[in-house]
Parts: sequence; structure tokens; C-alpha cells
Amino acid sequence: MGPIMPRIADRFRGFLPVVVDVETGGFNAESDALLEIAACILRMDDFGRLFVAETVSVNVEPFDGSNIDPKSLEITGIQVDSPLRNAQPEADALRQISQPVRKEVRETGCQRAILVGHNSFFDLSFINAAIKRTNFKRSPFHPFSSFDTATLAGLAFGQTVLSRSVQAAGLEWNESEAHSAIYDTEMTAALFCAIVNRWKILTGF
Repeated sequence: MGPIMPRIADRFRGFLPVVVDVETGGFNAESDALLEIAACILRMDDFGRLFVAETVSVNVEPFDGSNIDPKSLEITGIQVDSPLRNAQPEADALRQISQPVRKEVRETGCQRAILVGHNSFFDLSFINAAIKRTNFKRSPFHPFSSFDTATLAGLAFGQTVLSRSVQAAGLEWNESEAHSAIYDTEMTAALFCAIVNRWKILTGF
């Protein structure tokens, strides 16, 4: 009988960690527009190390009556009215993000996905608000549990800002690409993998 291969379902108590970043029109999940969602699906290799397997992303149409703070757009550089965004209604955007996550949950034997984010409460609150507005029924994400990389990076590296945390982990940070959902998600995913993999080296778990 060969060695038992590590399973991501066993590492996180049946949860599949999925790294998510949202870009928005402000800080209030109930009233401010959700503009971009990106998600990184993580997998585990034969040695129990996490790596980024896939990134999915979608631009989102602001919901009717939503607020968009011009200062938020200055930071993100999002041109809300540009046809090049190919923005999707919230329900379609949630479906586009959720389908590959649900598939990965099934294939890995996990029970549910758990959102990983840098200040994860922010991202999860906007996802949950969109789910509520659209009456979306098939979200793969746990509705209130999450893994926060700001907290984990504070423990591992003494840093909480994403850019500084990434650099403290020995990774490169490109400020000109920051504040897009795809880039921030991929860097948060790289940070989370670095922390979990380093913990495995130190503790064997």
C-alpha cells in the first residue's frame, strides 16, 4: 500500500480555501456598488504544499440605485461606463465566480468553500450583500467564516498592509498593478500559500 497523499479537504476541516478580492464603489456593502470580483482556486500538491491553480474574474454592473464614490474610482482606475468592461449583472457575476468553485469543492471532497481575503470581512460582506440582493441560491462560500490574510501576515511577518506583507514574504509587489481585483487576488493568494507552506515547514502540519 502506497503512501497516503495529502488532501486539501483534510487540511482545512472540509473547507476549500478560495481567495477573493472585490473592487467597489465605496465601503458600504449595502449601498455601494460591487464593480469587480476575482477568485483564485488553490490546490495542494503531493507534498501538502498549496499553490494557485486557477484565477477567475468578472466585471460587475452597478446595481440600480447604488452609490459610487469618485475617490474609489480614482484608486482603482475603473471606468464604470466603458463597454470594454463587458460588465455582468450581479446574479450572472456571482454565477460565473461560483461555478468553478463549486466544481472544485466537489472534486476535492470538500464540504464548502471558505473565503480567503486581505481584510476578508470587507470582501465577504460585499459578496453576501450581492447574494441577498439577487436572491442567489447556490453560493459555495460559508456565509460568515473566512480566513483573513491581514491577521495571518501580522502573525507571520509583523505586517498587515498587503504590499508590505507580500514583500515580507519574499514576493515581488508591483504598485502600478495594485487595486485591480485580479492582481490583488493573485497576490493575496500567493501570500496565503506562502504562510501556510511556511507553517508546514515549521510544524509539519
